[in-house]
Amino acid sequence: MARTLFDKIWDAHTILVRADGAILLHVGRHLIHDGSRAGFTSLKEKGLKLRHPERTFATPDHYVSTHAGTLEAIDVPYRREMVSALSENSREYGVNLFDLGDVRQGIVHVIGPEQGITLPGLLMVCGDSHTATHGALGALAFGIGASEVSHVLATQTLWQSSRPKSMRITVDGSLGLGVTAKDVILAIIAKISAAGGTGHVIEYAGSVFRDMSMEGRMTVCNMSIEAGARAGMVAPDEKTFEYLKGRPFAPKGADWDRAVAYWRGLVSAPDAVFDAEVHLDGAEITPMATWGTSPEQAAPVGGVIPDPAAAPDAERRGSLERALAYMGLKAGMKISEIPIDRVFIGSCTNSRIEDLREAAAVLKGRKAVIPALVSAGSGLVKLQAEAEGLDAIFREAGFRWGEPGCSMCVGMNGDTVEPGQHCASTSNRNFVGRQGRGARTHLVSPAMAAAAAVTGRITDVRELMQGAI
Repeated sequence: MARTLFDKIWDAHTILVRADGAILLHVGRHLIHDGSRAGFTSLKEKGLKLRHPERTFATPDHYVSTHAGTLEAIDVPYRREMVSALSENSREYGVNLFDLGDVRQGIVHVIGPEQGITLPGLLMVCGDSHTATHGALGALAFGIGASEVSHVLATQTLWQSSRPKSMRITVDGSLGLGVTAKDVILAIIAKISAAGGTGHVIEYAGSVFRDMSMEGRMTVCNMSIEAGARAGMVAPDEKTFEYLKGRPFAPKGADWDRAVAYWRGLVSAPDAVFDAEVHLDGAEITPMATWGTSPEQAAPVGGVIPDPAAAPDAERRGSLERALAYMGLKAGMKISEIPIDRVFIGSCTNSRIEDLREAAAVLKGRKAVIPALVSAGSGLVKLQAEAEGLDAIFREAGFRWGEPGCSMCVGMNGDTVEPGQHCASTSNRNFVGRQGRGARTHLVSPAMAAAAAVTGRITDVRELMQGAI
């Protein structure tokens, strides 16, 4: 049978299938962050060793301060303890650690590709739902729970109750001015819904993804989980190989040549059959923004907030009414009239150098009229941005130039949005309370976030790019 990219990687990592259908998988590389303390505690309680320290990679990101990249800057004891526990456990068990004070430290889903830890054909896991990011390089990557983290630490294997289905989302055509990878994935989720990919691994195909940068592919795969998918993937190609070559943990010399030869075969067969197919026209996608409390509640910047009365059923109508009540918005309101109180540029979705360049291009020569924070995805991204003078553009525009970390995406480090405030955010989730109790989140691209910063409202970035504002 002709196999998909997903089939090839899943089959290569399958150790055994039980009579009840459960599958034991080998884990190629395991990423951990400062939420992993319980996993190591379980190892100690059971007297177990870490099965493969060389396949385990750690960095603090969720609890770290963006005001200073030190342990002392973390002013809440339990947050500081979570970070220090990661350092202690990593050293005790011989884990590869990118700690505070190491320029390589950053968001785990940024440093994986950046260091060449993420490679095509690997099965990768992490105790974080946005592990799907790594699928952009042709890996099969997904988040796991706390008990599963412990199991992987101890055995380098993972049980799965069933094999996911496959979905292919094809986007052809050319993207227009001001349209980015973030707009593409928001348009996809708006089309298929936040549950549209449930039970599936998505492969992204078509000219839009072939033309997209590696960083753009990471943004798309990152938010696959917001469509309910188990993982998102893009087949590796010459762009992937060029991105990975020479990175610290990527193969070298003859090993590199053998790896690339193998990676070239990691594509879906032309006659492979997917369980579901979705098609979009890239030329029809415009800059997007969410207006509600789910990533599927998104609309083109030139659109309006839908009327719950037009919903197809009572359940859907109730969901829309609750979202509007929480967000303090009304049906029929133009997306471009939504007021914004603050801006956040960062997270594992949009904190790479390409994202910072896009935002800085909009901000250059302009001033933010509301509080704004930018947090690079890693120390290396931050250094590169500073070498290019991007930090000066952000600072001159009135942004706070923060240290690397998850920051205001989830607010576990103290960076939060005040109750009732609307935040234009480049992160991945706009759930109730995601950025703080009562916070109202609008997911946008870095360029759209920059546009909101200088206007104080959701703004069509194309107007600024064309000098209309």
